[in-house]
Amino acid sequence: MSGLTPRPPPCSAPPPPPPHPLPLHSLPVEVQLHILSLLSPRDLCQLGSVNGYWNAVVRDPLLWRYFLQRDLPLWKSVDYLSLPDTALLSKSLTQNAEQDYMAAYLRSCPESRKQWKSSHPVYSSVTSFLYSLVSQAEPRLAMFGPGLEQLDTSLVTKMMNSPRLLPLAGLPQRQIDGIGSGISFFFNREHKFNILTLYSTTWKERECARMEESAAINKLFVPQGVADVDGGDGDPPRLGASYSVIPQVEQVCRLVDGFIYVANAEARRKHDRKEECLQIQAMINRALGPAGRPLLVLSCVSQPDMNRVPCVHLSHHLQLSLLDVPWLTQDSDAETLAGFLEGIEWIFRELGRL
Repeated sequence: MSGLTPRPPPCSAPPPPPPHPLPLHSLPVEVQLHILSLLSPRDLCQLGSVNGYWNAVVRDPLLWRYFLQRDLPLWKSVDYLSLPDTALLSKSLTQNAEQDYMAAYLRSCPESRKQWKSSHPVYSSVTSFLYSLVSQAEPRLAMFGPGLEQLDTSLVTKMMNSPRLLPLAGLPQRQIDGIGSGISFFFNREHKFNILTLYSTTWKERECARMEESAAINKLFVPQGVADVDGGDGDPPRLGASYSVIPQVEQVCRLVDGFIYVANAEARRKHDRKEECLQIQAMINRALGPAGRPLLVLSCVSQPDMNRVPCVHLSHHLQLSLLDVPWLTQDSDAETLAGFLEGIEWIFRELGRL
């Protein structure tokens, strides 16, 4: 027996459970909420299905207000169906006693929105002198906004030089009185779409303004007296200048199927969002074409690692909730075009093309 390998000692048995384990629900409420705050919202919803007690606990408004404040700056997109009310974040719990923070979070978070598929009828387009630029089945989008001109990296240049991500389908045959041009691209190498880029002024003027970090005079819009403008953040409405678009742009607006507004979302710069809001309203004026055409707002910065304004905050600053068209605000950057295709896909779906 001495030549045999000795058997290893038996594994030690796990310690017996304590005779009276402390149930989680017997802890003080503040301790329970602290523990629950360490879970993900998905885990929290699953916990709520265990029994009636946990179903009530996981709905605590303090908990979901915390999740909103924590996660909202990280969301990369928000749309007209999911934008949380500013009062949810700017006012205290006692002032928002009737608000359902859990419902607001689940309605707003991108993970939940992926499960929604909104559908809108495809509307007929009005023919104009631009009709020859693109085929009838090719969605036409007017792209405008300060992000086209103020960023250190040109979004349009990157679009035209990213064949793997955004293959070109056709170059413009003509310009629109020097304001912009129509360029066709392939989405997912299958669906064609056309973008009419509308610059506010000449290239030289844009470059001077960009280098000086100032605003160039926008030649796309004409001041039209005064209009009521929401003050934002609970402030009373105020009077501000309203705008109309110049005649050449009017013709573009009557032709296109949707709009892309490129907002400068770089946090280091000052922005006149009230002015931008009025210009968006002028461009999508329902008197210039079919109602309900989608608006994609690209919340754009030059480089992916730059400090940016969260897309939810940008949507509030631009007062997008006042618009009567479907809209999506999508984070993007001009260097990598991250988020751009997600925005184009949304437009295709809104138009009923996917």
